[in-house]
Amino acid sequence: MLNWIGPFKPLISTLLLPPASPLLLMVAGLVLGRYVKRWGQWLCVSGLVLLWVLSCNATAYGLNHVLLRSYPAVTAAQLKQAQAIVVLGGGIDLHAPEYGQATLGAEAYQRLLYGRYLTTLHPLPLVYSGGKGWGAAEQQTQSEAEVAAHELQRDFGMHFALMDATSRDTRENALRTYAALSAQGITRIALVTHDWHMQRSVMQFEAAGFDVLPAPMGYTQPPMRWDTDYLPSSGGLQVSRRVLHEWLGRLHY
Repeated sequence: MLNWIGPFKPLISTLLLPPASPLLLMVAGLVLGRYVKRWGQWLCVSGLVLLWVLSCNATAYGLNHVLLRSYPAVTAAQLKQAQAIVVLGGGIDLHAPEYGQATLGAEAYQRLLYGRYLTTLHPLPLVYSGGKGWGAAEQQTQSEAEVAAHELQRDFGMHFALMDATSRDTRENALRTYAALSAQGITRIALVTHDWHMQRSVMQFEAAGFDVLPAPMGYTQPPMRWDTDYLPSSGGLQVSRRVLHEWLGRLHY
């Protein structure tokens, strides 16, 4: 079933998550309003209010707190328990003419940067897991792991101990990374990904057979300004969408 639904994941997520879902609710209200004015108006107002609320930073933080588990930052002492550091992919930017080739997206580069930082706290093999996602464009010729390897060498003069360049989602990240690392006797890993993505990732990697030490980064920021964090913004909508995406993904798995 997972393989069958995989190619449709990007479309399903887009329709279920904001901003598409509140907008579809308003469209439904406009259509229904032609026949039942009261219900049509109610749907339009509901969609508008939902879009407003989900676009606030305070809402995004609250959703993260309620729907997802947050993990404490890893320490150097804890890293000594692991045999390797595994960094999960987070997407690439195909159109990057300033570099002349595809580059890691902002979130993926943040994960790579933190994984590299952890190697300075305790020297461990650095592993990257990321292929071409279900939503990858036809123009993508390189896997994310290959792009990450280039940037790791370019920016830090380092190389990955191992790369998974074929996985398309978190479940495959876990299964294929375990197949490669367990063959070398490595089953205890420090897992690097954003804190909001960690719960689902830990579930998948433990199910694959790993003993996982969560090494989260990129925490959802708490509200700090009443005059901006409680008003709509593109950033707030992006974080709310991300949290809801993770919650739906956890339910799916």
